[in-house]
Amino acid sequence: MNDLEVRELRYFTAVAEELNFTRAAERLGIAQPPLSRAIAALERKLGVSLLVRTTRQVELTSAGRVLLAQARPALEAMAAAAHRTVRAGRSGGPRLCVAVKPGSHAGMLSPIIAAYEHDGRWPPVEVLISRWGDQEAMVRDGRADVTLLRELMDSTGLDSELLLTEPRHAVLPRGHRLAGRSRLMRSELDGETVPVWQGADAAHAAYFAALDHLPVPGPLPPAGPEITDVTQLLEVVAFGMGVAFLPASAAELFPHDGVVHIPVADISPSRLVVTWPRASRSRAVAAFVRAATEVAESAPLALVALA
Repeated sequence: MNDLEVRELRYFTAVAEELNFTRAAERLGIAQPPLSRAIAALERKLGVSLLVRTTRQVELTSAGRVLLAQARPALEAMAAAAHRTVRAGRSGGPRLCVAVKPGSHAGMLSPIIAAYEHDGRWPPVEVLISRWGDQEAMVRDGRADVTLLRELMDSTGLDSELLLTEPRHAVLPRGHRLAGRSRLMRSELDGETVPVWQGADAAHAAYFAALDHLPVPGPLPPAGPEITDVTQLLEVVAFGMGVAFLPASAAELFPHDGVVHIPVADISPSRLVVTWPRASRSRAVAAFVRAATEVAESAPLALVALA
């Protein structure tokens, strides 16, 4: 059997994820007929059927599900090799690239960087500002070496260390019927619209709706406007288009006159983790993780005051 090519894996993964040849071809930027021929050639090479095609739908066979599970990390590894090689060849020397989403690090990023760079033995930090949901991908594909992340849902290929846990609050418009309360139960907000984070999967959607604490999460609440960052989320809430659930520290990190933050007694907390590739052997990454855990030792007391 000939070795699989990266192009073949990319083509198959697109079809397997879209389960539609037209959408997969658009995603890949090619025409549909050559994509269909490439998948058929891949099946002949492997000697197995990967897809069941009908006039209405495309489904994965058991062999196709196995190949998809193997193809994703293989493609991520290839992308990581390319990104890390390019980064190693840049002028100015090596950098430790840290991916962060604005406001997601509970104010800990600067002290962590200071602790990491204190003895001068390690490459300087380059902070990469990312959108929500991009940090894991940036670490997996080699664009970043490490990230500070809220709620790591998929740990495939990644290691992490818990830095801090803080309670989550309900964020309500200032004129909301419950805005004067000092504490709430999640059931008191049943039926309220919750804004939708762009690209959130089912696990993240349940978390953002504060339903992930239930043994079997029920149906998601009515979907509000789609949002991409906390500033946008707060505007949506302030205009009465939904309620949200954010870490306690968000009240100080993102002050907004149009909303109130109220503790909720029975929902899951927010967890901040430092995350890096499982296969990493970088001493600089290890030093950053060590600095992060040391800084985190003094953080919980400060965060308790925000609850």
